[in-house]
Amino acid sequence: MTTAKSDTTQKDKSLESMRKFAAQYAKRTDTYFCSDLSVTAVVIEGLARHKEELGAPLCPCRHYEDKEAEVKNTFWNCPCVPMRERKECHCMLFITPDNEFAGEEQDIELEIIQQVRENMNS
Repeated sequence: MTTAKSDTTQKDKSLESMRKFAAQYAKRTDTYFCSDLSVTAVVIEGLARHKEELGAPLCPCRHYEDKEAEVKNTFWNCPCVPMRERKECHCMLFITPDNEFAGEEQDIELEIIQQVRENMNS
């Protein structure tokens, strides 16, 4: 039987993994996080949850009839095909510098993501 503490630890590990991926990918593609970092935090949280539940970071901002089938298709697994091919991110996680919503950050602290999660759950 798992405890709430071990569940939280696993969630934080998944969150940290997706946080690191997002920062590295933003730097590699010369894209930036949204000027409102709470948008970034929610997207990273969703990617981490999908990675835990489905085994892949399926885009959390879309509706799917069958998430498992979408994961196998890989089109919407982050980074999705539109992002890889045209730098178009539906989630506003990776934004080109010329976009009005682009911030100056290519990294986000784990604590910010956790704080946004706590504020959403209160």
